Amino acid sequence: MTKPTSGVRRREWRTPLGIVAGTAALVAAAAVWGPGLFRGGGHSSEVNPVVWFLIAVAVVLLFCHLCGELLRRWGQPPVLGEILGGLLLGPSALGLVWPSAQQWLFPPDVLVHLDRAAQLGLIIFMFLLGCELRTDNLRGPRVLGSVVAGSMLLPMLAGVCIALTAGGVLAGETGSRASYVLFFGLALAITALPVLGRILFDLRMQDTPVGVIALSAAAVGDGLAWVALALILTSDGGFIRTAGLAVALVLFVVLCVRPLLAALERRLASTAENGQLLLAVLVVGAIGCGAATELIGLHPVIGAFLFGTAVPRNSAAVHQISRRMQGFAVAILLPLFFAGVGLKTSVGLLGGTPLNWLVFAAVLFGAIGTKFIGAGGGARLAGLPPREALQIGTLMNCRGITELVVATIGLQSGLISPLGFTILVLVAVITTATTGPLMRRFTTHEPKLVG
Repeated sequence: MTKPTSGVRRREWRTPLGIVAGTAALVAAAAVWGPGLFRGGGHSSEVNPVVWFLIAVAVVLLFCHLCGELLRRWGQPPVLGEILGGLLLGPSALGLVWPSAQQWLFPPDVLVHLDRAAQLGLIIFMFLLGCELRTDNLRGPRVLGSVVAGSMLLPMLAGVCIALTAGGVLAGETGSRASYVLFFGLALAITALPVLGRILFDLRMQDTPVGVIALSAAAVGDGLAWVALALILTSDGGFIRTAGLAVALVLFVVLCVRPLLAALERRLASTAENGQLLLAVLVVGAIGCGAATELIGLHPVIGAFLFGTAVPRNSAAVHQISRRMQGFAVAILLPLFFAGVGLKTSVGLLGGTPLNWLVFAAVLFGAIGTKFIGAGGGARLAGLPPREALQIGTLMNCRGITELVVATIGLQSGLISPLGFTILVLVAVITTATTGPLMRRFTTHEPKLVG
């Protein structure tokens, strides 16, 4: 009975590996012969931007999802493979071994359109994250408060110290020194709620005391992080105006938008046709709120997240709509964001300079160590057993997509340099990749992954 099973397993592995090899061959052939085939009108010397954009999107989606499937078979969350797929398409991999292919796939005008699509993906993703942020089922306020404080304050202090010491390497060209220092500290304090939830589900620990505490602490920490980020972004010029408009927007969403959405949900959730209208209202609202925060000087994802927190929580119709939107956002829009991150990330920026590698090591070990000590120590001080405290410290180290979003905001705002951005991206990938394996090692019964 074991031999057929082994044969099936080998065929399962052979299939994705064969697809990856075929995809690589297709990209190679396109890079060699494509420029002569896809010119506008067949004879013009100008490249057709629509064709180029569609080719780039197809390659990104295929490659990211294949990498996600491979990582899933290796016991990692698929989103980690999608992130790595985006990095492999950038200058750190494809641009290093085959620069002409990367330049052909991603010319400057295509990058502009990919970036806009990625921004839309971020807005929808942050809206969904706001929808899933639940504070009504938090348990153990003493333990929760201790874990949140430890997991946020100690890493932020370490990030501030590193930013002050290595400002010439990590700081961006614009923004005040105080904003840069506070931002970098906040970046190390992030925990990725969506990826953490997926890891706990794979380990079948989402309903255990450790899982509930970790998810609750990540939810509270994410909320505090976005508030802190909004304050940091308003600290450069026009602070009073931006802060005043931000407070007005929050009050408008809480006092007007929230009850209006509740009334619309009760009126429109009865039929499928009305459900489609409710879906349109939610999407338009998230995009509109993102545009409003952009106009007042904040990043659009903050407005989308805020709008998501105003959506009714106990609605079956809203839950179904969010699941549908999540499928499209995760499958189509987020890989474009990962590709955009990968195209801005260059491991070559570390170069052969010992100082750059020393800063990278300091950020990596500072981020990991302070999360372990802060979150795990907070749990231990609150009375949890040593093993459970160690597990919480491990889980809170998962930075995932949220770290990439924060790093992207920092780069776009000029608070961090491209090298600082690259270091934060690598820290996000490494800490996310190690969370699952470490949890399986620290878990007594070695739970199996859900297929």
